[in-house]
Amino acid sequence: MNLLKSVESTIANLLEGAFGRAFRSEVRPMELARKLAREMDEHRTVSVSRVYVPNEYSVYLSPEDRARYEGVEAEVIDELCGYLLEHARREDLVLASHPRIAFHTDERLALGEFGIQALLVRTDGHSEEPQPPEESEEHGKTMIYSTSARLARPLEEAGRRAPRALLAVEGRRLLVPPAGGTIGRSRDCDIVVEDSGVSRSHAQIRPDGDGWTIEDLGSTNGVLVNGHKLMGAQPLSAGDRVEVGSTEIVFEVG
Repeated sequence: MNLLKSVESTIANLLEGAFGRAFRSEVRPMELARKLAREMDEHRTVSVSRVYVPNEYSVYLSPEDRARYEGVEAEVIDELCGYLLEHARREDLVLASHPRIAFHTDERLALGEFGIQALLVRTDGHSEEPQPPEESEEHGKTMIYSTSARLARPLEEAGRRAPRALLAVEGRRLLVPPAGGTIGRSRDCDIVVEDSGVSRSHAQIRPDGDGWTIEDLGSTNGVLVNGHKLMGAQPLSAGDRVEVGSTEIVFEVG
């Protein structure tokens, strides 16, 4: 197993282990790792013989998400730095120094949203913002992301916001990420349901204008909404009963 896979496994273990429940519906370490690597790749500066990339990263979290990392923030940052270092080595990218990552709290961010700003900082302490051709006006912005795997994109592209959605399932009330989330048996899903009748990725809940919709993701046993089999995407209203496998979920807004 190469170092990159080892680092990925270590970060994944943070998620799946003792901190799995805390990170399940919010900003997860592995999602931060992937988006940090994306920012590194998108902010390359090409010289005559080398390709330079940012070496300092600021990660902005909502107050709720930042609180989830209390007590493990330093360990997570160490793993993220190792992930970026190996990514740069594998892609033959040049860092001016060992990658540095700092977490910050931004009151403007909602639960499940996070921002990343990447900078190339020389050893003399001078900050440079790499200027890729035809993209200089875009660089230097703090890119804001959602944690929904299917809908992850800069939130600047999003339109109207739906009200906050929650799912009442098995005695728990779970917040759906602002850009939507998946329901299924896999731990990669935003809403994990421990039910053998539920597919690994069973259904998707997503915002649609000022409301929410649900859609079957090709599950084996299908989805029922208020006792009726789901066909295509269907709007959800507060109090709707969603059945997946033998599990009933109540949709709420708040």
